[in-house]
Amino acid sequence: MIKLILTGAWVCIVTLGTVYFSVVMATAPAKDPDAEKKAALELVKGESITLPMISNGKVAGYFLSKISFMLDKEKMKGVDLPMTEYLTDELFTLLVGNKMVDIADTSTFNVDEFRKGVKEGLNKRLGDEIVADVLVEQLDYLAKSDTRVSGGAENVKQPVKIVEGTAAETPAAAASESH
Repeated sequence: MIKLILTGAWVCIVTLGTVYFSVVMATAPAKDPDAEKKAALELVKGESITLPMISNGKVAGYFLSKISFMLDKEKMKGVDLPMTEYLTDELFTLLVGNKMVDIADTSTFNVDEFRKGVKEGLNKRLGDEIVADVLVEQLDYLAKSDTRVSGGAENVKQPVKIVEGTAAETPAAAASESH
């Protein structure tokens, strides 16, 4: 009789333990694979940069840009390079050297191709896949004729918005805001 009671108690304990473990595992937060990837990245905020648009040997207008990028922390260890300057040079190459933006029709501008071009150019230059993502916060165009205003501020024209993104934030700040 004692063996039967002990066996019943043992079955109850094992069953309760199994149910408890199942409930705990079912309610545990799922691991986000993107969270691990974001934790391995570091945000390098870009500066506001003004790039001249040259047409027929003369300055036709200016690109106003603010672009940041995410870097792989592990691959950046030991690399002591001026990343903001590299970004500025790559932007000059893409926007001034190439005709990526048709000012007459800014709707044809492909943001994804632009990001891809900046990322590939910087990674090629750095010799490794250090740049993980390019974040476009602002890309506007201001014609040269709009910069010379005689008169008051009421005549000042606003730049043509090519891309308007959101301000870049660090992965840690974004993760704490989502909780």
